[in-house]
Amino acid sequence: MQISRTKVLLGAALAALMAMPAAVFAFGGASAARSGGAAAAAAANAENLDYSSITLIRNEGFKDSHVMEIMSELSDRIGPRLTGSPNMKRANEWTRDQLAAWGLQNAHLEGWGPFGRGWSQEYVSVRMTSPDVFPMYAIPMAWTPGTNGVVHGKVVIARISSLDDLARYHGKLEGAVVLFGNAPDVRPHDEAEMHRYDEKGLEEVAGYNVPGARPRNANAPQFDPEQARRRRELNNQLRNYWADEKVLAVITPGRGDGGTIFVQSGGGYKPGEEARVPMLAMAAEHYGRLYRLASRDVPVDVELDVRTRFYDDMQTQYNTVAEIPGSDPRLKDEVVMLGGHLDSWHSGTGATDNGAGVGVMMEAVRILKALDLHPRRTIRIALWSGEEEGLIGSCEYARQHFGSRSPDVDTCLNRPQGGPGAQQAALKPLVLKPEQQKISAYFNVDNGTGKIRGIYTQENAAAVPIFAQWFEPFRDLDAGTISMRNTGGTDHLSFDAVGIPGFQFIQDPVEYDTRTHHSNMDVYERLQPADMMQNAVIVAAFVYEAAMRDQMFPRKPLPKDSVKPATDSNKAFIPLEGPSRPGAGSF
Repeated sequence: MQISRTKVLLGAALAALMAMPAAVFAFGGASAARSGGAAAAAAANAENLDYSSITLIRNEGFKDSHVMEIMSELSDRIGPRLTGSPNMKRANEWTRDQLAAWGLQNAHLEGWGPFGRGWSQEYVSVRMTSPDVFPMYAIPMAWTPGTNGVVHGKVVIARISSLDDLARYHGKLEGAVVLFGNAPDVRPHDEAEMHRYDEKGLEEVAGYNVPGARPRNANAPQFDPEQARRRRELNNQLRNYWADEKVLAVITPGRGDGGTIFVQSGGGYKPGEEARVPMLAMAAEHYGRLYRLASRDVPVDVELDVRTRFYDDMQTQYNTVAEIPGSDPRLKDEVVMLGGHLDSWHSGTGATDNGAGVGVMMEAVRILKALDLHPRRTIRIALWSGEEEGLIGSCEYARQHFGSRSPDVDTCLNRPQGGPGAQQAALKPLVLKPEQQKISAYFNVDNGTGKIRGIYTQENAAAVPIFAQWFEPFRDLDAGTISMRNTGGTDHLSFDAVGIPGFQFIQDPVEYDTRTHHSNMDVYERLQPADMMQNAVIVAAFVYEAAMRDQMFPRKPLPKDSVKPATDSNKAFIPLEGPSRPGAGSF
């Protein structure tokens, strides 16, 4: 079923020639020499695309897709998957068993830990009982306790913006339901929440931000590290302050409106860092009613019944891993990886964040197995836990398999996480393990349900011409933007940190930031089935092409002082520099 690789090479070279400016084709002298050199370069750098298999992948992915069945199982049957919860355990076991049922080999769960305390919400009821009786929408924050039954309290506004404000309320909050935060300014939706990239938007994404230069979007809010530090310090103090003042519960205005409530955690997952009183995020419109009444000194009573549960037997958490073995005896011990995070927050059902990424990756390997394709390299899927708490699952996988800056301190590779010696450990050289040399590339999806429009290269210039050719069969799907930018916030960073090419796709935003990301609207109904099918097809093709290349994917150089010399005690290795490194690919 495969077409001639020679024909593909010739076709790619011809396409490159046809794309050249007309001046290059001038006859005689230097112009002719340049055209001959360009043609040779095009042929030398052409990818051996297997168009026959790509056609099969498209047919299977678009005409016999299972991706929405996968999504219903994850979001409808299993539901939210907070790391450390029983639902997370169910998701690990179901994904493992489903991958095995499709014929993937070595389907298993890989443990990491200790994590901390598990948590889940079981029931919440909030209503105003005076001056009116009115049910209200609110969601408990993760890692906060329940009310231990039905409780009633007076509403009090606490206007606290710094540590200096705490003394003002000392002795005044006992038994109160505290409103913490100003009433949101809710306005009409004057533009659609649904958003796709237009040509200008894709050009912006593709543009590289030179370090130190003026930001491309100078009006975008800039991160203030000092302000963030003060906010963390205040939140840490408030965790004990609310309990010491014997507050009944704390209610904050949930970001969002029109029934959307964005909510994450009210305390930490590590023992001793949990919230000590119930904390809830309330719908903006309902919070505003309480706030306005209390601001006018109208007595307001609220009734709450919040039930949550902590789990102390969830110290070990798991990543789901499975493989399609390589068929080439020379290359089968080399690996192409794909993945996304299986965990989610608790207010919705984790459909777009990141059930969509998990569903796409599972569908991609299902497609490859259904077609009985035989990749030369091994293809390994990994579905991560702990991403929402700081990429912990993928970081621990990288530490166990590829290397770290300190195996004895909780640094999560390059980022200090606190505790004795963590800052110093982050500055230590990177100790790599032999398995690091065998991973060709890692592909990640974690930007919601929107269709793939391109890919971030993480400043890997050698990836640009490769991806340009891989996207050619998908130009009809509006995919092909290639950005040299780094993009962050998800699990490809764990691979990039240890010198493995890790990539995140560019996706249409759709409603990700405006409605579904970490909200109660992160549910199946917000998924876009056509986009999900497209994503699975492109991922399957990219992973397959990476597994079929004659050479491994080209790597960026590691910082010169980052790798610790190999010794018998650390069992590490020193990567050779430049293209001569085994398996490095061509530049």
